[in-house]
Amino acid sequence: MYKIPAKTLFIGQKLIYVPECRSTNSLLNELNDQSQLPEGTVLITNWQIAGRGQRGNSWEAEPGMNLTFSILLKPRFLEAKDQFQLNMAVSMAIADALKSITAQPIKLKWPNDIMIVDKKIGGILIESQLQGTSLSCSIVGIGVNINQEKFSYPGASSLSNFTGSSANLDDLLQRLLETIEYAYLDLRAGKASALKQRYLASLYKFKEPHQFESSGEKFTGSIHDVDENGRLCVKSGESTRLFSFREVKFLS
Repeated sequence: MYKIPAKTLFIGQKLIYVPECRSTNSLLNELNDQSQLPEGTVLITNWQIAGRGQRGNSWEAEPGMNLTFSILLKPRFLEAKDQFQLNMAVSMAIADALKSITAQPIKLKWPNDIMIVDKKIGGILIESQLQGTSLSCSIVGIGVNINQEKFSYPGASSLSNFTGSSANLDDLLQRLLETIEYAYLDLRAGKASALKQRYLASLYKFKEPHQFESSGEKFTGSIHDVDENGRLCVKSGESTRLFSFREVKFLS
């Protein structure tokens, strides 16, 4: 169903298609354990039955309407403490690919959501293994709502709901794989600082007052940075509070 991309060096040059699976991340990890797959291997499905997100949330998607895939990367050049750089690179690459399709600004909601206006249209789940102090293997799971029109969760939407037209899934997959490879090679070339500046410029609610909740406490603050460990830096009053994954929630 999906073609191997013509303009990539390695991402997607080995492409595995399965009509359905419980989780592309889990299946790709299992296949890599069985026989070491080349870096850039992509596993894609029409229907992910038990897709996972951050906080153990499920990922809702209609069969054949969206893009749900995982990429095997081997970012041995990244120290474990710098692994959020990979999240930033993939997030920015997805935003770059989608910008050519919609006039609406694409925003990146920390830590892993892709947004248009205040609606989530996509998400990323990166699961990594370590060797010593460095990353040895990362499975990058990506879900982007493309042509689905209705969602049970009111905060979710799709690209077609904003463009008013459907998109060719294969063409869009090829574009995504190209931009992800480009961003990944930039990261490998040591361009993390420039990448971070672009990421912050696209960050959802960056330097805007917003309501948050942490450990049952609701407070108003504004995001002003993401530190080198991937923690969200929120200014609240005269102090700056740092939050790791699952420690803070955005309130609508």
